[in-house]
Amino acid sequence: MTSGPRPASAPQHTTHGTGGGNAMALLVIASCQLMVVLDITIVNIALPHIQRSLDFSTTSLSWVVNAYTLTFGGLLLLGGRAGDILGRRRVFIFGVLLFVVASLLGGLAQNSGQLLAARALQGMGGAIASPTSLALISTTFREGPARNRAFGVFAAVSAGGGAIGLLAGGILVEWLNWRWVLFVNVPIGLLIALAAPRWIKESERHPGRFDITGAMTSTAGMVLLVYGFIRAAQDGWRDTLTLVSFAGAVVVLASFVLVERRSRQPITPLHMFADRNRAGTYGIMLCLAAAMFGMFFFLTLFVQNVLGFSPLRAGLAFLPVSAVIAIGAGLASRFLPVYGPKPFMVLGGLLAAAGLGWLTLTDVHSTYAGSVLGPMLVFSLGMGMEFVALTLMALSNVAVRETGAASGLLNATQQVGGSLGLSILVTVYGTASRNEAEQQIPGFLQQATPAERVRFQRTGELPDPWADEVLTAGVSSAFVTAAVFAAVAALIALLAIQVRPSDLQRLQGGAGPGAG
Repeated sequence: MTSGPRPASAPQHTTHGTGGGNAMALLVIASCQLMVVLDITIVNIALPHIQRSLDFSTTSLSWVVNAYTLTFGGLLLLGGRAGDILGRRRVFIFGVLLFVVASLLGGLAQNSGQLLAARALQGMGGAIASPTSLALISTTFREGPARNRAFGVFAAVSAGGGAIGLLAGGILVEWLNWRWVLFVNVPIGLLIALAAPRWIKESERHPGRFDITGAMTSTAGMVLLVYGFIRAAQDGWRDTLTLVSFAGAVVVLASFVLVERRSRQPITPLHMFADRNRAGTYGIMLCLAAAMFGMFFFLTLFVQNVLGFSPLRAGLAFLPVSAVIAIGAGLASRFLPVYGPKPFMVLGGLLAAAGLGWLTLTDVHSTYAGSVLGPMLVFSLGMGMEFVALTLMALSNVAVRETGAASGLLNATQQVGGSLGLSILVTVYGTASRNEAEQQIPGFLQQATPAERVRFQRTGELPDPWADEVLTAGVSSAFVTAAVFAAVAALIALLAIQVRPSDLQRLQGGAGPGAG
């Protein structure tokens, strides 16, 4: 008979969080989160190479990203619950190893179906490992300055992983080939899985049941909703399949709510939304993730297609994002105990909205230094502040047995918000770019050579510089919508978040009501 679960006091806590054991535990946890998060964007720069290699159509190519983010976001809640029931270290290691196997299979894929299946399996591995890693911070570091610093590191990694993924993707595609954006996870994941038993203590296990029905209905509902927006971008809002997708999403997501209300052990404890601060936090994360995913996606298109950057140079263009996010996270971690999270939530949202609003001014004559770098840094500073404050608020006053579910819900809102927001922004982009193309076509036809006219009739695509005008118009419109998302996040923070004196006392390391 195997040994029983460790007692609740098993995880070692430290007042300052500077011990070698805790430092190594944080390194293992943060490394896993970085690997999982950067895989959302690392393939973006490789997409043209993947398309040529595996004969993807332009429409199906978008699912190389969506297959990962949708399974990741849809199953995160189940992953957090699994850590609560089975033990977080055990589930953490399993999720990492599943991610490694999926990455290897994806790198070896010989056709589009194999790659999409591997990307979905990667999302499952990430959904198991990511919420468990965040919950492990709660059981490894004592509430107060030590946990604040640990959350600061975790938040910086979560927010900056997208930019790091773009850089890593550019390097790997330019120096090796697209398959290495997947192969690179194999040695990293194996090192994490080997280090975890040494540096991370197992958490207490809480008996319970898995809400498989809840996990499946939430995932299916979000897939239908995102597909509906993507379909609308391509075929319009009156398309039959678009309308069917939206109707199906409403039915399935309503079924998810009913399942959760009737379940004795739901995957999403709905009572968590009864807390005003936590519900506001989830709403803020949903909006900010939509803005962040859109910024990375459309700026990647802009710098490569309009500015003419190579994959490596495009990756390097996003490197300052990670540095400024780390600065914002560091500032928030240091001053949160003094001012509380609300000022950083409001200010972070306003900075993000300002940066995205600035990006709406880009045109075909813009330069990286003059029109892209400045707004990108303003946006990044705000996001660094936001992620620390949101992470702390989401897990504030949560019972130990539900930290996995709470952290899973925060991660789920980030991934689902990103997928849903990106699909909305793609719809805005598609509408604006089609309108711009209709205005550009007469001028093109007047100046086009016979060969260019034949090519246009065959493909329906305008050549440069008309294509750059079309893309820039669509990107600028998408940034307008993204700025609205960020502004809504700031408004939610201003009106919904309330921080009590006891909350500040806990952030400063005091007991405070409800501590622990």
